[in-house]
This record gives sequence, structure tokens and C-alpha cells, in this order.
Amino acid sequence: MSHPLIIYTDGSSRGNPGPGGYGVVLQWGDKVKELSQGFRLTTNNRMELMGVIVALESLTRNDIPVTIYTDSKYIVDSVEKRWLDGWIKTDFKGGKKNKDLWIRYYQLSRKFKIKFVWVKGHADNAMNNRCDVLATTAADSGNLIADIGYTPS
Repeated sequence: MSHPLIIYTDGSSRGNPGPGGYGVVLQWGDKVKELSQGFRLTTNNRMELMGVIVALESLTRNDIPVTIYTDSKYIVDSVEKRWLDGWIKTDFKGGKKNKDLWIRYYQLSRKFKIKFVWVKGHADNAMNNRCDVLATTAADSGNLIADIGYTPS
């Protein structure tokens, strides 16, 4: 019996836009892995989404169920309420933001059976709080890279 993969993600932006980062904790059985990166200029929603994408890109197997915990209503609603499907069909007509990341997520999502669970941010979920620390620490670090797809509106 294989364990489900549990992923916690969070994104942060100091100013919106501003320096930002994502934090990810992956749990599979008793194994835990943390990922984070900071960016020079980005938005909170981009970092929330980047955390999910990087977590999925880090996986070496796609034959296990994946549950992603996030405090981002933007992500949960976009996927679970199938808004993303509409955006894909209309090629993001109407200026929907973060097209580059949503397409990247959409392509990845087809390889996995993903369930999203919304958690209240900055509350009593220890792993979400850990992701927040990873994201804000990455945003505040000196190791910031360019968010290539970000274009200020």
C-alpha cells in the first residue's frame, strides 16, 4: 500500500508586487522535504502558484494520489470550481493574470490525481505555518532570482 503524498505550500510577497518567495513541505510516509526560493519582483498569487508548481515538478512518480494543502483561495477556487478550465478554453481572454504559471500548472496537473484542501493561513496548521516561514525567509534572503513570466500591469 503506497502512502498518499501530502504537499503544503505557501507564497509570500513583500509588497504586491515586490520581493517574494514560496515555501513547500512535501510529506510521503515518514519522509519530509522542504523547498523554497525567493524572487526579486513578483506577486503573492504568483508565489502561491509557484509553490504548487515547484512541488509537482519535484516529484519523480506520478502514480500516487497527491493532496495539496494551501491557504490560497485563489488557487483552490480556480482549480476546484473549474475556472481554470474556462481560462484555458478561452486562452485567458479578458486579461486573466498569471497565464504562464497556470499553463505550467495545467500541464503538470494532467500527470497526477490532485486534491486541493484549503487551510486557514497563519492559524493552527503547523505545516502551513512552516511553509509561511520558508516563503517569507526566501523573500527576505539575498538569494533572489527573476520571476521571468511576471509582467507588471
